[in-house]
Order: sequence, then C-alpha cells, then structure tokens
Amino acid sequence: MFCHPPLRGNDGNSLRATIMRVNKDDLVVVLSGASRNKGATRDKRYRILTVDKENGMVTVEGVNVVQKAVRRSRRNPRGGMLSMEMPVAASNVQVVCPKCNKPTRVGARFSDDGAKYRICKKCNADISQIAPAKKKKVVNQ
Repeated sequence: MFCHPPLRGNDGNSLRATIMRVNKDDLVVVLSGASRNKGATRDKRYRILTVDKENGMVTVEGVNVVQKAVRRSRRNPRGGMLSMEMPVAASNVQVVCPKCNKPTRVGARFSDDGAKYRICKKCNADISQIAPAKKKKVVNQ
C-alpha cells in the first residue's frame, strides 16, 4: 500500500498540519476501499471514532475491521483473536450533511458575529462550529 509522505513546511523540516474536513462523531459514507465494494454497505452511514491529522487518517466504526491474534496476558486473560478497526485515509470518506442527509463536500464560512462554521456545499447549511466568535476589542477614549 502506497502512503503519501507527510507534508513539509516552507523550511523543509517542520511538518505542516493537513486540513481535515472531517471531525470525530461525524456521519460519513465510504467512497473507496473494501467496505465500499460490499453490496449491502454501498450507501451505509458510518461514524468516525478517531481522527489522525498528522497522517491524514480516520478510524471509522465498522470499516476496515481486522482480526489480530493476541497472547494471554493480564489485560487479555483469554487471549485469542480480537477484532479491531484500523484507520483509512480521510480522502476515502465523505461527510453526510445532517440537514439534507446527502454525502457532500465541506466548506467553511464566517457568520455575522465572527464565528467560523463548516457548511454543506449542496444545501449551504451549517454542519458544525469550527471556532467561536471573536470578542471585539474595546478602545478606551
């Protein structure tokens, strides 16, 4: 599996954070991969469990489930095979708008009070708030 190298800053050494348009607990559809190709799960909605911004990966509930062999230990007294979800690339999932209930691209806009919101590109509805409203500076005269 080919993995893209991490994005570098202008100096070539520092890592630049990737822009993530998905957040934890978002509902998404899978665009590509093994879960997309299963006939019954083609239009199924999944919930995001974790987001890894550095690597551009997300862990989605019920997608990319692998079996891992675990030895007996105090943490796992029985041992055996464990099912666990592995991360998938964030580009392979698409956010579902809570208002129009369709998979959509995500944009951003500022409201009148200065708060920043993620918006649905299809119906232009607010999905969630990114940043709160900025307080206005009061100048004493």
